[in-house]
Amino acid sequence: MICRVWASAGAILLLGSCASRMRQTNAVVARPAAVQPAMQRQIENAIDAGDGDVIARQLRERMAAGPDDVNVRLALADHYRKQGYPELALEHYRLAAERFPDNARVALLTAQVLHDQGMTAEAAAGLERFLARYPAKDAGLQAWLGILWDGQGEYAKAEIAHRAAIVLDPSSAKLRNNLGYNLLLQGKRNDALTELRRAVGMDSGSRTARGNLALALMRGGRGEERKEAILQWQSISNPAAAHNNAGAVLLEEGRYVEARKELEFALSHQPAYTPALKNLELLAGLDGKSAALPVRAASPANWKRTMKRLWYAVAGMEETPSSGSVTIATKQ
Repeated sequence: MICRVWASAGAILLLGSCASRMRQTNAVVARPAAVQPAMQRQIENAIDAGDGDVIARQLRERMAAGPDDVNVRLALADHYRKQGYPELALEHYRLAAERFPDNARVALLTAQVLHDQGMTAEAAAGLERFLARYPAKDAGLQAWLGILWDGQGEYAKAEIAHRAAIVLDPSSAKLRNNLGYNLLLQGKRNDALTELRRAVGMDSGSRTARGNLALALMRGGRGEERKEAILQWQSISNPAAAHNNAGAVLLEEGRYVEARKELEFALSHQPAYTPALKNLELLAGLDGKSAALPVRAASPANWKRTMKRLWYAVAGMEETPSSGSVTIATKQ
């Protein structure tokens, strides 16, 4: 007979035939000092879930039968992660790291789950220690270390990791994009443009690299660079989004007159384009001018409305928020 347990606000109610299981489980929980922290969490989780997780039970049995099978340990950790028990998953990843200290996959997964739980600094430090002892043979660990340090604002450290990743995989457009964005964050605009152009040259279909190249061209850009930035944005979105993005960057830089022109261009293509309307409202509060627009003919093109931000550092892996309330959008 299957016992179903309903938990609410931390309280657990066991009914009917589940009573014997409650007594048996409580007898184990009463001796917390006798078990490892991860096993203690596993026992507590079994209470919460009614021990009805067949997959977890089978994986635990396989792990007990073959404690040196790293794949089973990682499968169990991944299962708990997917089931919504990140702390329990992390304990299993940490146990796997202790048992297999030279396993790059274990090190990477441990760092990723730490990052998922907001412990990015710990994740980066752990990967850095691992790489100091076991130099990377492929670019993945160095790439992730760069991403993690970027997330902490440690851009100089991140640049070292990004460059190390490129040494291991010099033909990767994603790694060039990562380095280019990192350099842009450091204010090294010319170097950033070089790397981002390389990334686009390696993978012309990369929306992320094109978006970051456009951003680098627009920041501090004039004349032809600004035109190229808008063309790059249009290649991954539409005219309304492209001009809105240009206006947003100009707004951030305090170039209000130019920003207003770009936002008006955006709305001439798509009068109801929400990101441009929001940015125009924000601009009105900054320069004291009305947010009302002259009546313009709408563009006949049928563009899809989008609200997703364009500020991505790594092919969908890392998101960098825009400053203030400026809205930058791209077509899905």
